[in-house]
Amino acid sequence: MVEKSIGVFDSGIGGLTVYKSIRASLPKESIIYLGDTARIPYGTRSPATVRRYAYQDAAFLSRQNIKMLVIACNTISSIAMELLKESFPIPILGVIEPGAREAVKTSKNGRIGVIATEATVESGAYTKAIHAINPNVSVYAKACPLFVALAEEGWHNHTATRLIASEYLASLQEMEIDTLVLGCTHYPLLKNVIQSVIGNHVSLIDSGECVAKEVTTLLNKSEEVNLENKATDIFYVTDSGKRFCRIAELFLGKPLENLIAVDIWEANAEAKADPNW
Repeated sequence: MVEKSIGVFDSGIGGLTVYKSIRASLPKESIIYLGDTARIPYGTRSPATVRRYAYQDAAFLSRQNIKMLVIACNTISSIAMELLKESFPIPILGVIEPGAREAVKTSKNGRIGVIATEATVESGAYTKAIHAINPNVSVYAKACPLFVALAEEGWHNHTATRLIASEYLASLQEMEIDTLVLGCTHYPLLKNVIQSVIGNHVSLIDSGECVAKEVTTLLNKSEEVNLENKATDIFYVTDSGKRFCRIAELFLGKPLENLIAVDIWEANAEAKADPNW
């Protein structure tokens, strides 16, 4: 029997931080990653556009012999989760709820900060998820769009990054938060700078690590864990594979292998023409 893979997708490259956490937690699992680099960024798109793109991405991965789908993007998780769960008959996990659960569990004073893209902040997804667990917690959200570019430039400890972080995080410091959710998958790359600016008394929540724990729990519960040490990873991109490779090496700390360019539109059109799809 051919072992099924874990499907992971993102609007681009940020989801590799989620992939890295899953790979560390489940070294024997094969992972298929899709980065929709031709249409990045999703964070500034309308909700309707995000849902359309996310459906197309998920449709492509659903045909790759996967046993579960991980949405490694806060924007997609906040906007398109319901649509995807209704559309595909496999377990689907996003990054919002796992991060929210960990934040509520971690906070001692009930004052939680969330930094994310504009789309994620405007959706109120983290606030809703946190209040669903504990309505008495205060949530303070802040959009930090420049962090994405800084992470992809590799400016993880740059003076400019520190200055921008100080500007972004000042209002959250005034709110006396004790827990901060890194609500974009790029942000863990800037963890050291963010921690030094916000202060060591504030706990940082990496949603990717939280998702990896839940993926592990779900696979163990359903008894679908791969027990053979034959893990194979495949990375699909929709554009600019050279740039993806360069930035992926910054994210993962090693060269990328098995990178394939794919046309989502063409692949899905061909699938729809197949009566067995």
